[in-house]
Amino acid sequence: MKFRISSVIAATALTFAASLAMAQTAPKIVKKVPPEFPSEAARASVSSGVVKAKMAIDGEGKVTDVSIVEAEPRKVFDKAVKTALMGWRFEPNGGAQSYEVRLVFKSED
Repeated sequence: MKFRISSVIAATALTFAASLAMAQTAPKIVKKVPPEFPSEAARASVSSGVVKAKMAIDGEGKVTDVSIVEAEPRKVFDKAVKTALMGWRFEPNGGAQSYEVRLVFKSED
């Protein structure tokens, strides 16, 4: 009897570990909207930048919120990033999730 209980506990632990690993996998992107290079940045002679943003995604795969985690330079590309990422779509999974991206801006001028 002890052997069976140990087997059940081990199987439960493996199932939990597999579920945890699956929960940490990145959601599948089905639509990307590229951000536009802000004209304000060009006027301010800013030719490049990097923004790390976090998206909140609902169970239907829609982005419900975007927050800026890091930005260099600060506040130059935030609006463009938020506008673009709100248009992204992910494969529905039935539950809320989040996803972080790093976007690199370079002026083509």
